[in-house]
Amino acid sequence: MGLESVISKRSIGMHRMNDKKPARCLGLVGGLGVGATVHYYQEVVKAHAARERVPNIVVVHADMQRVLNDAAAGETAQLARYLADLISRMASAGAQVAVIPAVTPHICAAELVRLSPIPIVNLIDVIAQEIRTKKFKRVSMFGTRFSVESKMFGQLKDTDVVMPRPEEISFVHETYLRMANTQRASEQQYRDLRQLAFTLIEREGVQAIILAGTDLALVFNESNTDFPHIDGARIHLNAIMRELFVEE
Repeated sequence: MGLESVISKRSIGMHRMNDKKPARCLGLVGGLGVGATVHYYQEVVKAHAARERVPNIVVVHADMQRVLNDAAAGETAQLARYLADLISRMASAGAQVAVIPAVTPHICAAELVRLSPIPIVNLIDVIAQEIRTKKFKRVSMFGTRFSVESKMFGQLKDTDVVMPRPEEISFVHETYLRMANTQRASEQQYRDLRQLAFTLIEREGVQAIILAGTDLALVFNESNTDFPHIDGARIHLNAIMRELFVEE
């Protein structure tokens, strides 16, 4: 195929994309951590391309340490105000829907929804709905200590959330933060987390492991996750796309 033919086909494709109604503008709260932000950005862009649409995205960078400190201290009102300020900045730039690609900040979800100037696609609501859809009654979780020990902030009602042992919670928490800070995962981290998943399934009789941390996308994907699970990041991304194209 000649270069002119390739250019012509690409031009036709771009023309079709430009002819379609623009997607709603997504406001992405980034930095919590950077790896998850990049993963969400790439996946949203790919999903738009599959629809032959041009993405419309605004990103603001949040201070991860500040968020973690507020979450650890239980300062939910303070955290909600901080995140609402970031979302307001994105709304001023044109964002119509807000997303926080991290579980831990959702500790203040109730307060944040009241303060946010635009709708938020709530990650925990999406996970809870998936649990109901799959009819899981007994699950365990991978994520930060704040998410796991609070059983996702008490928002997974009607589900028996089995706690890993204290040393297992610490291991997952430390591994998770290490991945979030370095923006990469090692083969050893994958093997250790995978082994723990199978241990929890066998020892505790859980039906699935909730991947309740968006940076777990750095270590687990569709091809290597061979235990029953709910991928929080994946179902959140699916919900985001439904919200961006809700009028179609």
